[in-house]
Formats: sequence, C-alpha cells, structure tokens
Amino acid sequence: MRRRRTIALLVCSVMIAAACGDGRNDGVTATKSASRGSDSTPDTGAPATTAPGASTPATTATDPTTPPSTPPSTPTGDAAFGWQDFAGSARVQTGSLVVPIDYSDPSKGTFDLHVARHRATSPKDRIGSLLVNPGGPGFGGSDFAEYADQVYSKSLLARFDIVAWDPRGTGLSTPAIDCIDNYDKYFASTDITPDTDAERQQIIDLAKEFETACTTKNAKILQYVGTNNAARDMDAIRRALGEQTISYFGFSYGSELGATWATLFPRTVRAAVLDGAADPNADFLTSGLQQSQGFENAIATFLKRCSSDSTCPFYNRGDAASAFDALMLSLDRTPIPSMKGRPDVTRNVALTAVGQAMYTQTLWSGLEQALADAQQGKGAGLLALYDSYFQRQPDGSYDNSLEAFQTISCMDTAERPTVAQEDAESARYRAVAPRFAPGTTGNYFCTFYPPSQDPRVAITGRGAGPILVVGTTGDPATPLSSSENMTKALEQGVLLVVEADQHTGYDVNDCSKQTIDNYLLTLSVPAVGTRC
Repeated sequence: MRRRRTIALLVCSVMIAAACGDGRNDGVTATKSASRGSDSTPDTGAPATTAPGASTPATTATDPTTPPSTPPSTPTGDAAFGWQDFAGSARVQTGSLVVPIDYSDPSKGTFDLHVARHRATSPKDRIGSLLVNPGGPGFGGSDFAEYADQVYSKSLLARFDIVAWDPRGTGLSTPAIDCIDNYDKYFASTDITPDTDAERQQIIDLAKEFETACTTKNAKILQYVGTNNAARDMDAIRRALGEQTISYFGFSYGSELGATWATLFPRTVRAAVLDGAADPNADFLTSGLQQSQGFENAIATFLKRCSSDSTCPFYNRGDAASAFDALMLSLDRTPIPSMKGRPDVTRNVALTAVGQAMYTQTLWSGLEQALADAQQGKGAGLLALYDSYFQRQPDGSYDNSLEAFQTISCMDTAERPTVAQEDAESARYRAVAPRFAPGTTGNYFCTFYPPSQDPRVAITGRGAGPILVVGTTGDPATPLSSSENMTKALEQGVLLVVEADQHTGYDVNDCSKQTIDNYLLTLSVPAVGTRC
C-alpha cells in the first residue's frame, strides 16, 4: 500500500490465523526438463541427472563466476543448523545458519539466519526439502515451517521437509533491520490531502526522518539486505542441507525472491511455485499504479457485495459505495476518536485498515462492522485493522517488519524519485484509484535512501526449467496482470489462474491446491489455459 510492488507484508499472519482459509487443465501435461543452467548465467551446482521426482545430494562443483555461498569450512547437514526440537515436537525443529553479510568479502561479518524445518511425515517417500517464503519483503518466514500443518496439504507434508527461514534483516535473524519505535508518529498523524504548505512539509520531513533513521542505524548491513543476497542465502541453505537441487514455494514477494533465485542459480532448481506474483519488470511508478488499481478494484467488489446484502452492517440502503465515499471525506475533514492514548482515525488510518482487509475475504465482515461503527463516530474497529497491518503487538510494541519492508524494497531498486517527481505522479494515482489513493502528494518511499549498490537482477529464470506461476482474478496486491507478466518474463513460466477475490491462490479450492501439489510432487505442469 506504499506504491511498491508486492506489499503482502501480512500474508503469513493472515494465513496462519485463518488456517489457510483466511491455472489451466485439459489433461495434457509437460514434464520438467532435466537440463539446467547456461554458460552466461551465474549458478552453482552440477547439472541435474537424476529422475525428476527427487532431489539429489550436493556436490562440490561450483561456478567460478559466483562467490561461494558458504565458506569451505562451514559444516553441512544437521551440524550446520544445530537443530533443536520446537515446542516439544521432534517433527518440527529450529536452528540457525551463518552466512556472510557480503558474499564477495566475508571479512565484513555475518548474518545468523533463523531457520525452521518441518520434517517429512513419510520419510521413506521423502523427495527432498521444500524451501518456502510467505511474502514481504521484511516478514520473517520461519512460521511457515513451524506451523506447516496449517498451511500445506498432507501430500506435501508427507514427502517434503518444509524448510523456512527469516530472511536477512528480518524476524529472528540477526542483525535485524531497526529504524524507529513510534509508528503512530510516522503513519497515523499525517494528512494525505494537505491544505497548507506546512502540512505538505510535515509529510516530507517525516519521510526524511524515517529513512535517515533506517540508513544510519543499519549502515553496516544496509547495502546487503536486498533480494539478490536473500537469494544467495537460499543457495547457502540448499548447500547446508546437502541437496544438489531443491524445490521452492513462495507467496507474494516470495515470488520475486524465488524468481531471483531461479535466475541466479537455475541449475539448482528442482521446482518452483510463485503464488501471487508481482510484475518483475515494472518500474517504480508502473508497479505502484498496478497495485493501487488492484486495491481499488477489490474495494469496489467489497462495496458491491455489501450493497447487495441487507445484512451487511454497512449496507446503507443498498448504496455502500456512496456511504464509503462520504465517510472518507468526513474523516479527511474531521478525524474520529479511536482508543484512549491512541491517535484519532484519519482518512489515512482508515485507508490502511481497508487495504489490510482487502487481502482476504475473511476480513471483510470485520471491515463492514468497523465502517458502520465509524459512521457513528467510533474508530476502534478501523484502528484494530490498521494495527494489524503494522503488526502492533498487545504490549504496544512493533516488530521490525515494516522497517525491513521499506529498506529491502528500496535496496532492490536503483530509482530515487525526487520530491517534485513524486508530487507530480500523485495525480496518476488518483486517476486509477480515487478511493484507495486520494493523496495529493508523494509519499517519498525511497527518496531519501542512498543509491543501491546491488539492485535486484533482471528476472529471466533462464535454464531453470518450467516454473509454475499462480495468479488470482481478484488479487488486490498483485493483480492478475502482474502474475501474467511474471510468467512472460520467465523462460519457461506456466500460469495457473485461480478465480478468487483474495491475495494468493493455493488454498482457494481443491483444484488450485491439487494442481500446485501435483507439480511439486511430480514435476508435471498444468496445460496452458488451466483455470481453477
């Protein structure tokens, strides 16, 4: 919701809380190619030569064009991670893996990655490890292994070790990105439609203050937290696990991470699923417009459904859309109280809450009631959704997910729009998303970060074989067109379309789940044109 691609910061928490409740199929399939890599593509690992169904042991082969993912003395297997049982279960383990901050200069120090593993429930039928990522960037991913039985099918749990980690700078991995403590100051108090020069300057000053804090407090790691290095960490995890080729399943931003990994290390890819994929080649402005329009469409769908259902708390005599527009204008003029000691609900707070609810229809009923309460001058419901987006904890603290999200996103791009450029672009956002993006200034997302020394590589997936991309028809965060563009960017991308008004499609219905499972288990991709 900050005019950047792949903002599904909370897809993990949404799926866990809802127990995962919150494409093209004519019987013709294609088998994944055994040929990997290319002479011009950085990679590690030897070409795959085993049967398509299983991972193979790691070899010592390396590509001299790529720095070693781990120092030669680093142990492999269980010794590399120091696994310990998680919550008293031998099935689930947690550990850590040491990786260099700078793969080209190990003297700069190390990250200690927090890693979790859910061991295959049928060891005799085990295919190998399945690396997984829930999205972000900035969100720790280890939950998706620790609670894998709430996310993945029994078929995947039986035949894969589910391996997840908190990417560098996030979650329990250390050092972690840290910028600020008081979120309300930066994200609740500003007027997104300022009426005076002083109000406009406040937005600029707060953006600069936030980004300066991120830059100075994380100076040692700032240039090394981008997606390229996160993909290099994936290869380090693969090596430490002792597997020559490995499988991957990423949601939302996890699609961008997976596509980067497949581009940098194609010969190590056994299979890869990119669910809720962003457009990898969209520039800063284009990706922001795509996403804003996706949320705008989702809000329209939400309001249309409410208007057609007299039991909807925000029904408003069948015209929820007009009532919504009137409420947002009212909040812009006169914010309403929320909770004692917390900021009033402004239009900005309300739209953040609305955006959070658009990720999944399981949150729509709560939003309906929150909007109805707001009409009566009570803002606690909207504040709760706002807090959920920012991962506010019961004790009033925050994890570092938003700070890591913004820092990683900006280190992935070379673009640094000026204040004037951002302000000029605001009209284009209002044109495509008048409800969701009514702001009259820029938000200066990366304006005050230093230039990135390692912006994300161009996505090609060349040599990685068929990669399954999943897009849902009503996805607000990564619209279907974005997933279509990811498919086109990959050398052998295959698109599965899932009909649903939510972000990501794996658990929408039996068709989507079974199609994805079948690919991961057998390496057979769905036929062109498959829809679930």
